[in-house]
Amino acid sequence: MAPSEASVNSWNCKQVAGWLRTEGFGEYVQLLCTQHRLDGTSLLALTEADLRGPPLSLTVLGDIKRLALAVRRLQRQNQARLEALGLDPADELPGGGLVVSGARGPEWSCTNGAEWRCHRADRSCNGVSEFCLRDSGRPVRGLEGLLCHAHSNGRSRQQHMAGRLDPELWKTVLSSVYVMFVFGFTSFIMVIVHERVPDMRTYPPLPDIFLDSVPRIPWAFAMAEACGLILCYIFSLILLLHKHRSILFRRLCSLMGTVFLLRCFTMFVTSLSVPGQHLKCASKMYGDTWGKMQRALAIWSGFGMTLTGVHTCGDYMFSGHTVVLTMLNFFVTEYTPRSWNLIHTISWVLNLFGIFFILAAHEHYSIDVFIAFYITTRLFLYYHTLANTRAYQQSRRARIWFPMFSFFECNVNGPVPNQYNWPFDRPAFMKSLIG
Repeated sequence: MAPSEASVNSWNCKQVAGWLRTEGFGEYVQLLCTQHRLDGTSLLALTEADLRGPPLSLTVLGDIKRLALAVRRLQRQNQARLEALGLDPADELPGGGLVVSGARGPEWSCTNGAEWRCHRADRSCNGVSEFCLRDSGRPVRGLEGLLCHAHSNGRSRQQHMAGRLDPELWKTVLSSVYVMFVFGFTSFIMVIVHERVPDMRTYPPLPDIFLDSVPRIPWAFAMAEACGLILCYIFSLILLLHKHRSILFRRLCSLMGTVFLLRCFTMFVTSLSVPGQHLKCASKMYGDTWGKMQRALAIWSGFGMTLTGVHTCGDYMFSGHTVVLTMLNFFVTEYTPRSWNLIHTISWVLNLFGIFFILAAHEHYSIDVFIAFYITTRLFLYYHTLANTRAYQQSRRARIWFPMFSFFECNVNGPVPNQYNWPFDRPAFMKSLIG
């Protein structure tokens, strides 16, 4: 039996658990009482926005609404205690938030055009806003459940400031279509540049300090691709277990597609001579357009890897293998906790050894690898800096130079937390172990 509702503020975690079971929410006892130590006082301050957003992140709408209504009944029955805590139940917001009593001051307004920004006469701030104008026009200070007027894609709407991260699966599907199209376009460009590869008798390999100093290792390129495969397996496991896997995969596809699209232009406009005499890169003509399409399909289906039997020439400026190694490394280290030092060390070792093996195989010039590493890291850091700070999403410059970023990230409010859960219903022990 649940304890008396007249003494809610004195409930401990076990009494809250009894109340939850009485109300029919026994399945959430482990989450609310054991994991998050919800007692009577914190139960009175609980809002619907708390239930929806992290760290609780309940996903069953019916349970969210029913539990929120049950909590509101307790709040109405304990109005004196709420007022002692500084919460005014009379000003409860539609989204489930409670207004802090006594909040007055200069007028604040909340706007969003992909960023939350609070404007005051002499001050503005980015991030989660603290003050908003209610419908009555009175400025109030609210908790996570505050509603503000948001402007997204040019239209005004109301949304919660609970830090929710909508997976938006349709955008993830669109990003995967984008990256697959870019890979296909890259494969076709590789066929074109192969036909334009300079004759080695006329254009010998260019001088390169590393290639001229380090003897070629025949098996090194296969080892570089093996490093890439191991990194791919590590990231796939992280992607599977990460709670916000849809956002991670969408960001990987958009960044990888953008870098490879840039690579298409660089290797098309400049045809470098082959980096070593061991490469038999005579110019090949694939006949008509259909022949070129068949060759591009073979490269695309083999992911451009020599391990799958794909051999190409002329695609030097800049290294696609370095792009993949570096991008996977950065995603692994970004979306795992800082305390996972072993995983981060393994990721960086695979990245750096993979780059070394590319050069040791004499498959690329040193400048190819350097440019690929620099462009990939800068684009990754720029993208995530903008996404985490939401600094330029509403600016016209961002929409012009980063149109995909503005589109994919418009509803992602702040950094993506590194939370993990088991995506399947079975086995049960894995679901309870990971969350």
